[in-house]
Amino acid sequence: MAKIPKTPEEIFAEITEDYRRIFGGGLVSLILFGSAAGPDYILGRSDLNFLVILDEAEMDGLERTFAVVKRWKKRRVATPLFMTKAYIASSLDVYPVEFLNMKERHRLVYGEDVLDGLAFDTEHVRLQLERELKGKILHLRQHYVETEGRTRAVRELIGISMTAMLSLFLALLFLKRRPIPSGRREVVRDVSAQFSLPADVFLTALEIRAGTDRLSDRDVQAFFPRYVNAIQGLCTQIDQWRT
Repeated sequence: MAKIPKTPEEIFAEITEDYRRIFGGGLVSLILFGSAAGPDYILGRSDLNFLVILDEAEMDGLERTFAVVKRWKKRRVATPLFMTKAYIASSLDVYPVEFLNMKERHRLVYGEDVLDGLAFDTEHVRLQLERELKGKILHLRQHYVETEGRTRAVRELIGISMTAMLSLFLALLFLKRRPIPSGRREVVRDVSAQFSLPADVFLTALEIRAGTDRLSDRDVQAFFPRYVNAIQGLCTQIDQWRT
């Protein structure tokens, strides 16, 4: 049975060797990003997400990774993102939030740290934030109706949406030119303070996401509109933001 790593560092040498064997000198970088690159890695629950940066010519040979990717999935390593430096450079205007999150939560495993020097346009970040927040509100309302009031489904809806909100919170702190705290709860508290949001709402959503809350079924039903309204309030602020 495949062994799930207790810490991400356990697999760095082995996974680097796998991709160096496949791509040789065409492997520019291997980068761990996401929660596993920070203090929030949870054994058996957190996936390990890697960014594989390749020379342009190597992008036509991704079929060589099939067996390696399949083998690493058994150890909770997600299918990597395969990119080139040119792709990243040309995508910062349309996906600034995603690349900002990668930059803030990453560890260089091998090669060139292509994320470290990335710079982001404030208005590009604001526009994506507005788009994402408005989309989250529509998604929450639509899927809440689909739950038909089943508490378990409402919990899952809140938990999934809060995962996405955490990545937006990092971008919100970027707008305020604030340093990014290392822990999720600290990020939530700082965003709430900077944007005058009800911190208790998002902290409770974090607990629902982790399955550590003590809310009754009735409490969960009452909490949902508070959660949506808090996101709506944030959306209004970003809509009115002027860089």
